[in-house]
Amino acid sequence: MNGAEDGGWSAVAQEWSDLWGALADPVTSAIVEQTGVVAGTRVLDVGCGSGEFLAKLESLGARVTGIDPAHEMVRLARAAAPTGEVVLGGFEHLPWSDASFDVVTAINALQFADDAHDALAQAARVCVPGGYIAIANWADGALNALNALESAVAEAAGEEVQPDGDYRRAGGLEGLLSEAGLEVTASSLVETPWEVTDESALIRGVLLGEDQDTIAEYAPTVLAAAEQFRTPDGGYRLVNAFRYAVARTAS
Repeated sequence: MNGAEDGGWSAVAQEWSDLWGALADPVTSAIVEQTGVVAGTRVLDVGCGSGEFLAKLESLGARVTGIDPAHEMVRLARAAAPTGEVVLGGFEHLPWSDASFDVVTAINALQFADDAHDALAQAARVCVPGGYIAIANWADGALNALNALESAVAEAAGEEVQPDGDYRRAGGLEGLLSEAGLEVTASSLVETPWEVTDESALIRGVLLGEDQDTIAEYAPTVLAAAEQFRTPDGGYRLVNAFRYAVARTAS
């Protein structure tokens, strides 16, 4: 699978991990608590990215498995969670037998599936009866400081900011899980701050994946929009939010 086939994620995997890999830590901690992960719990993380959540689960003694469509993300995830299994693949075709896992998670991944309902059906299939499925993603743009920077760049480029998808809005994830015949047991909004040490890291993070000419063109726009988030030490702190929902499969 080349960079085009995996959405370009392999080309930016290491930089994404360095700059964004820790962002979802507050929401993954909430999911661990709500799903009761302990030593020995079998957890599948779908769209595992560079493996930060897998590493956290492994540190708790969980038996971890990950899957991601980007080959370079898979390489990083294998290094992050060396005792786990990480394979190349997508949400709609999970290569495990029925009832293989106690918990199935997807952090900022479900929206990339070709069909969310098919993806959830796969998650439910590989989860044990009475097991947990946990989904999380970015909340509404208005709740994210990053939105101010993305809006500024879009305006400078003469483009419109994409509207929030259903799963970013209040009740969206809960509704999706309920439609899939799952029993929602918990959901919440979690603050997920993004902190970078300097202007270079800020620009690289916001314009991740862009070519050098584009980065040079829009860097001043990013810096101007981010001035309100500058910290006394010269870094930046942007307070964002994720929504998550946890549901149980039928017993």
